[in-house]
Amino acid sequence: MSADNRINDRIRVPEVRLVGPGGEQVGIVRVEDALRLAVEADLDLVEVAPTARPPVCKIMDYGKFKYEAAQKARESRRNQQQTVIKEQKLRPKIDDHDYETKKKNVVRFLEQGSKVKVTIMFRGREQSRPELGFRLLQRLASDIEELGFVETPAKQDGRNMTMVVAPHKNAKTRGQTKQDGGGRGRSGQQPADAQGAGA
Repeated sequence: MSADNRINDRIRVPEVRLVGPGGEQVGIVRVEDALRLAVEADLDLVEVAPTARPPVCKIMDYGKFKYEAAQKARESRRNQQQTVIKEQKLRPKIDDHDYETKKKNVVRFLEQGSKVKVTIMFRGREQSRPELGFRLLQRLASDIEELGFVETPAKQDGRNMTMVVAPHKNAKTRGQTKQDGGGRGRSGQQPADAQGAGA
């Protein structure tokens, strides 16, 4: 059924196959009788199968139906939204400052609801030390576990090693909760400090 379905007086056919408000099959009736039944039930007569012979009409609350249909359409669109995959590249011997910068990028992507493909790029002799890449990816997975989880475990791909992390469904909430918790922790230290000073 679409928004173009005819309702009530717009249904201009001699007779219809009528479906009652509870889904019961009433049978083929004159359109005037179908309209009268709809009015008596304080509902609408809605043409649900215009191409049938005769057309199928149902007695229903059309306003409520349109609202529920719109809700379902919105939910369907949300479910169909494709998750964007971002990429973050690291070197196996990355220094701590660069690692923190890259990790912040991954966190930002996850908070935006995107998946992240993390790529470790090996050069030269580094290719003989795959354990460096595995350790780095494990470290990153542990650091971002509040926001995301490893969807595709680390695997060697030529000169690169890749891992895909995906956001938890409530990634933003988790991130905010973590920050809020940190704030409570800091404020929670004050009474302890004061108590220590008093002692």
